[in-house]
Amino acid sequence: MARIAEQDKLQPDWWTKSLAGLVLGFTLALGLVGLFAWFGPGGIDADTKVQVNMWLIAPIWLSVLSLSFLFKTGLRAIGYLGLLNILTYIVLYTFR
Repeated sequence: MARIAEQDKLQPDWWTKSLAGLVLGFTLALGLVGLFAWFGPGGIDADTKVQVNMWLIAPIWLSVLSLSFLFKTGLRAIGYLGLLNILTYIVLYTFR
């Protein structure tokens, strides 16, 4: 079995990747659900969407948390997730 080179492993920086996925993943999930709440069917005033919005946060957050471990470094995870957060909130606050 071939050994994986140290620079090709995904395991290093798992603390940083975990924190990026937990904190930035949560804020990204909130932003994406906010976009769905404002621009989804029925707009922000739809009565039936409140529960859906609440339940959408967890799967989005956990998906981002899971995918954060695929970054090469923790700083790259912070950078990309931070950029996605900034773009999401710019769109949310610009068009609502």
